[in-house]
Amino acid sequence: MTDAAPLPEKLQYIVTLFKSAPKTLRLQALLEYSKKLPPLPEKYVEHPEFMQPVPECTSPFFLVTEQEGGGVNMHFKVPEEAPTVRGYAGILHEALSGQSPETILSVPDDFYLNMGLTELITPMRLRGMGAILRRLKSDVQAHTQQTHTQG
Repeated sequence: MTDAAPLPEKLQYIVTLFKSAPKTLRLQALLEYSKKLPPLPEKYVEHPEFMQPVPECTSPFFLVTEQEGGGVNMHFKVPEEAPTVRGYAGILHEALSGQSPETILSVPDDFYLNMGLTELITPMRLRGMGAILRRLKSDVQAHTQQTHTQG
């Protein structure tokens, strides 16, 4: 993992929790986070065209971010049949929703490699996790530039 910047506090806590847990509990914890992922707001259920796809992910994965009062809200659409990917989305949501754009943009793209998931998840799924974070950061960056252009 790159040491570009320290992880946000909540994300560091989750990474440490996973890393220190026995292998069998890591997968269970990931599944628990999949259950914590909030449902998609109705406005995105009715208008999925506002969501960004993550084509590199093997599961159909869509996301959208909204900047509000200096923080970023994020919403994910991930099928129930993809519990590990939903779990990763749940971790991102719990750790990063409401954080500043700068905080989100400073998260290393490969932070998840330090969670002990490489033993549990296929390399293809791991690449998808990296793609999800890159797409999330790209969406945040686009909103940030748009806000600065309008302001």
